[in-house]
Amino acid sequence: MKVKLLGLFLIGGLTYTVSAQENVKYQLPPQSIVDLVDAPSTPVVQFNKAGTLMLILQAPGFASIEDISQPVIGIAGLKVTPNNNATAAESAGVYESLIIKEVKSGKESKLSGLPAKYRITNLRWSPDGNFIAFSNNSLTGVELWIADVKSLKATRLTNELLNDAVGTTLQWHPDSKHILAQFVNTARGAKPNEPMVPTGPVIQENLGVVTPSRTYQYLLKNAYDEQLMDYYLTSQLKSVDLEGNATNIAAPQIYRSASYSPNGKYLMVQTIQKPYSYLVPISSFPLNTDVLDASGKLVKALYRAPLADKLPTGFDVVAKGPRSYEWRADAPETLAWAEAQDEGNPKNNVPFRDAVFTLKAPFDQQPQKLFAVATRYGGIEWGNASYAVVRERWRKDRTSKMTVINPETGKVVKTLPTTSSENAYIDPGRFVYSKAANGDNMLVFDKGNQPTVYTIGTGASPQGDRPFVMRWNLINNKQDTLFKSKAPFYEEPVYFDKAGSLYVSRESTDETPNIYSVNLSTKKMQQVTNFADPYPSMRGVQKSMLSYPRKDGVKLSATLYLPKGYKKADGPLPVLIWAYPREFKSLSAAGEVKGSPYRFTRLAFRSPVFWVTRGYAVLDNADMPIVGVGKNEPNDTFLEQIEDNATSLIDYIVNMGVADRNRIAVGGHSYGAFMTANLLAHTKLFAAGIARSGAYNRTLTPFGFQGEERTYWQAPEVYNRMAPFNYADKIKTPLLMTHGIDDDNSGTFPIQSERLYSAIKGHGGTVRLVMLPKEFHGYRSRESVLHTFWEQDSWLEKYVKNKK
Repeated sequence: MKVKLLGLFLIGGLTYTVSAQENVKYQLPPQSIVDLVDAPSTPVVQFNKAGTLMLILQAPGFASIEDISQPVIGIAGLKVTPNNNATAAESAGVYESLIIKEVKSGKESKLSGLPAKYRITNLRWSPDGNFIAFSNNSLTGVELWIADVKSLKATRLTNELLNDAVGTTLQWHPDSKHILAQFVNTARGAKPNEPMVPTGPVIQENLGVVTPSRTYQYLLKNAYDEQLMDYYLTSQLKSVDLEGNATNIAAPQIYRSASYSPNGKYLMVQTIQKPYSYLVPISSFPLNTDVLDASGKLVKALYRAPLADKLPTGFDVVAKGPRSYEWRADAPETLAWAEAQDEGNPKNNVPFRDAVFTLKAPFDQQPQKLFAVATRYGGIEWGNASYAVVRERWRKDRTSKMTVINPETGKVVKTLPTTSSENAYIDPGRFVYSKAANGDNMLVFDKGNQPTVYTIGTGASPQGDRPFVMRWNLINNKQDTLFKSKAPFYEEPVYFDKAGSLYVSRESTDETPNIYSVNLSTKKMQQVTNFADPYPSMRGVQKSMLSYPRKDGVKLSATLYLPKGYKKADGPLPVLIWAYPREFKSLSAAGEVKGSPYRFTRLAFRSPVFWVTRGYAVLDNADMPIVGVGKNEPNDTFLEQIEDNATSLIDYIVNMGVADRNRIAVGGHSYGAFMTANLLAHTKLFAAGIARSGAYNRTLTPFGFQGEERTYWQAPEVYNRMAPFNYADKIKTPLLMTHGIDDDNSGTFPIQSERLYSAIKGHGGTVRLVMLPKEFHGYRSRESVLHTFWEQDSWLEKYVKNKK
């Protein structure tokens, strides 16, 4: 396919012609932006179970366009790179440097035995803490490696290659002496050849059954795609010992998951079965759940889940039959799962919507019904033989609830109050866990007869986020705060055990995040790491958190960045506002302060902060709440609310004296791009807009989008009114649009941008469309990111900063 960049060709800096399309070489933005894009990220740290060792991991920078141009095949909703049989993704969880640090002595060591260049993924500590297993992802294959943290030696365990396309790539056996890994099936032979001549049409049929489905990318399309799915996704499970000796476990299949029982005697595996579907992704394909012994022999066939392509719409909908299988982390060999009591349909009126069942080895008895929940099951926090915490939630009214039960009998020990899942101010945080032998999470309890747990939370408050560590008695609800972040720092707990060891990542607006140890008795801190500032050119940039009211009283917030050395006496600045709409069911939740004024600025391709170096006032994470109270849905008044949000912010910053009302741009990515196009179609507030990888025609997402669970046919007026494509003739404010040609996100097909561009162009609007080759929903290559920033900078300079 010949790829062209659509739009208006830039000539001589900022002069655009009216030609329809041209090929443009990758361009570079101003050097101040290039330097920030190329700056290394702050390292990531991981602690061992005992808290005595720390891994310092460095993520790679943006890949080259050559690297991301490796072939990608769409298979059942997955992106598979055939050259190395892995999933193509952004760089999260990928590291190019690993250092082991002794926490007490401060000694840092590198591993010997590693290749000169490596990309670590799937990093796993052994249960005994003596080894680290990981994969090395090269362009030609995914290798299985192990590192001995005592000898500091890394070794490749086997010459066979891993299958990293789907499922659990690697995990430790509870004995810390074996690794269970998925390998490419060596008996698969050569890749199937695509038939040159079709043998017949591709036919789908529905016989009067309601089968709504959201919009998905990379689905199977024909019989050849099914052959590719079998070829690339089928794995051979192998148990590999520390010397590299491998033993096959069970037969080659497409494994969606595999997990050991805590005692290591059994494996629970879930395998994908036929018939495959062309309508839904692999997560909805038929699924067999089985228990095997450690050698791979079938012990118990648990459930045969059918193809889930006929579910009703809605966020509280689940499949019929057993689901969410897991091992009880606090028991040696007991399974647990949930099963819908309302046939998975929230429209069915029943007293209990879900029930939890358990089954003990040898799995030859009837399952025990442990507990039933009134709304939708959200998981169990396993603790010990006396206490577990059952979660339930209901998306429709944003409620959540926890119940303390006895995990053996199901008897209720304590029912905690129902809360709003939107109310961050009362969020008690996430539980602190220890690890079972198989790696599953178990609640950490304080001493005593009652279930007293520990939690780590964000600490949202009217003053901003203040992370904390809390001790919480679940029976009498007594809560003791052991640690809480103090201004002018943002101090986030990264490791805690009930023995009192606490490590936090501490940062401020001008201090790089670093790890500190905290003495909980004296509250004194000691610095453990000394990571360098990756953005020295940003020193002196002024950062503050704004709080301002919407006309209906909802309190909004945004983070303001002003250029270094700027004073109000210098006059109002051109402005870039970046936002992303979010839905709420209560005004109070929508008005909660989000974020912290004391965080160090982190830059990524989605960030607008780069433009503070170009003389702009930048408003990042500007609140765009969309609220629907009671029976009203948020999207019923989407347009009115985004206009009110934008107007309130503009009025506030203009009255501050830092913003020029006539030189304000708005932008966003994905749903933020959709918001941007709507603001330009329905208001005259802005000088220009930037819309990246958005969806603009809601008839192309007719079975729901974002937080909207009604279908197009249930709420056609909402879909039509919210679609900026329907108002393309009203978009006269200059709009820059970018989109990845291989966008993989649900609903944001590249055609969304292509059609809006054509519609605006056809009505004489000022618009530029840049299609980025080989890019997904998030842009990955250095060339594409820098070119996107060049486009944005040129657009802002012409239509905002130097607006005539």
